[in-house]
Formats: sequence, structure tokens, C-alpha cells
Amino acid sequence: MYDVVALGELLIDFTCKALDKDGYPTMEAHPGGAPANYLAALAKFGAKTALLGKVGDDAFGRLLRSSLGRAGIDDGGLVTAGDVFTTLAFVTLDESGDREFSFARKPGADARLSPEELRLDYIEQARVFHFGTLSLTEEPVRSSTEKALACAKRLNKLISFDPNLRLPLWRTPDEARKQMLWGLAQADVVKLSAEEAAFLFFTGPENAAEKILNEFGAALVYVTCGAEGCVYQNKKARGRVPALSGLNIVDTTGAGDIFAGAAMFRLLRSGKAPGELDGAELADIVRFACAAAGLSATRPGGISSIPEYEEISALA
Repeated sequence: MYDVVALGELLIDFTCKALDKDGYPTMEAHPGGAPANYLAALAKFGAKTALLGKVGDDAFGRLLRSSLGRAGIDDGGLVTAGDVFTTLAFVTLDESGDREFSFARKPGADARLSPEELRLDYIEQARVFHFGTLSLTEEPVRSSTEKALACAKRLNKLISFDPNLRLPLWRTPDEARKQMLWGLAQADVVKLSAEEAAFLFFTGPENAAEKILNEFGAALVYVTCGAEGCVYQNKKARGRVPALSGLNIVDTTGAGDIFAGAAMFRLLRSGKAPGELDGAELADIVRFACAAAGLSATRPGGISSIPEYEEISALA
């Protein structure tokens, strides 16, 4: 059995470290991709995880498969393709560590995962199925995501969703919004950012959380708000937990994914359904996840930035 199986992108994040005299960036490479970051956090804390995805038969694809192994993530559902290149993301950072993404994905291997290549047996063995929206941007990976979700729903798996909006990968903002809303309607547990809530609903975090619960059928919603912490809500409780203060933020890449993975780990450890958690239990989960995300942002990269469980617990 697996605690969590995720479908989606595994890629290389190139982060700008410095500019030369002509303004060209010196880049540092890190393994990443939102579902991979999410699973890596779960695996580091002791969960059994697996990734369904696709990389190229190239140096970066081989490095990424090796990174999954080191992170403790099962790669049996990761397909290697000889006809497309591993997806690359180029990340520039502002003075506060916030990111702007550019992608080499025309197409990238992650978007070429076909329904025939899916290892549905992994989903059959999982407690939780997780997905995002980069696997909804184009075919054939969109059909693969739909097939995986149909399998998860048929088997009554807990379904987790993170919209993870990257507008440069969508043909139009309206198409992005349509697919994000479709994803929300599939999920039991939703994690989104305040920026994504505003994009979807033109409202603040609290109103967005309530709307997702009441109109989309989710059981538990987290809306992360960066330095302002996280708003959370289920049918029993709602609240906000502050972010850690006094941290030296250097790179927020993957922080939201690590929040989601940390929160899912604590949810699974509770043994309760997401809609049955009371206010104290939810606050405890979110404090832990906020601490995990905050600490990850003090070091570069996604997978490579996940803090130790004991380090998080000391501050949560």
C-alpha cells in the first residue's frame, strides 16, 4: 500500500543566482515539480509515496529519476520518453524571494504522458491521490489525469488538489480558470494560494475557502497567504495560523508544495477524515505545515529544501 500517489510534472528548476556584466543569469539547477515536491515532503516524514509522470531519455531525466530514489519516492510509474525532452523551468527571484517562471515545454515530457502509459495499479494501492493543474494544460496528459481521477473516485480514494497556477503554460486565463474550477470539483482536500483564490473568485482567502466548501464539495480547504500565514476551513472549524516570523527568506520555490505535503502527512497521521477534524486538530496541522513551508524558503530549491521533521516540530 501507498499513503499517497501523485500524478504530474517532474522537472528541473533553474534558479537565477547572479547576473553577469551583460545581464545574463547564472543559474543553479534543482529537482522539482509541484507533485514531486509534495511527495518528497511526505516521504521525508515517513510516508510511502509514488509518482506517475514522464521524463525524457536525457541527462536531466536520469538525474530526476535518481533524485526520486534519494527522496524515497517510488518511480515505478515514471515513464521515460525518447522523443521529447525533460521539462525545464527557469525561475527568477525578486528581493523577497518570490518567483517568476519561464518554461521549456513545447512540448515537455511531462505533458506527453498518455492514458495508455498510466499505472493505475499504483492508484488502486493508494490511500490518497493527488494532482495539480500543470497536468491539465494540454493533451495527452489532461486525458491521463481524467482517467486517473476516474479510477481514484471509483475506488473511493481521498483526493487532494493544488491548482498551482502557472499562467505562461495556458493558452488563455479563461482556459486556466475553467480547468482549475474542474479540479476543485473533484477534490476532498484543496490547497491553494491567496493569489489563486483571487484569480478564481475575485475575493479574499476566507470567502474563497467557504465557497470551495459549499459550492464545490471539498471537505477541507487551506488557503496559503505567504508571510500572512494560512486560512483553513472545514465544516467544523475555520481559522488562520500565522507564518513563522524572523526567517531569512531566500527562495520560495516549492514552499506551497511542501506546506501541502506536510499538512497531508499530519492529516493521515490523525486517522480522521478531513471533514471530521476539530478546530484544535486543524490548527495543529496548519501550524506544522506553515513551519515546514517557512523553513523550506530559507534554503534554495524544492525537493532539496525540505526540513527535517524534528526541526519543524521544534518551531510549530
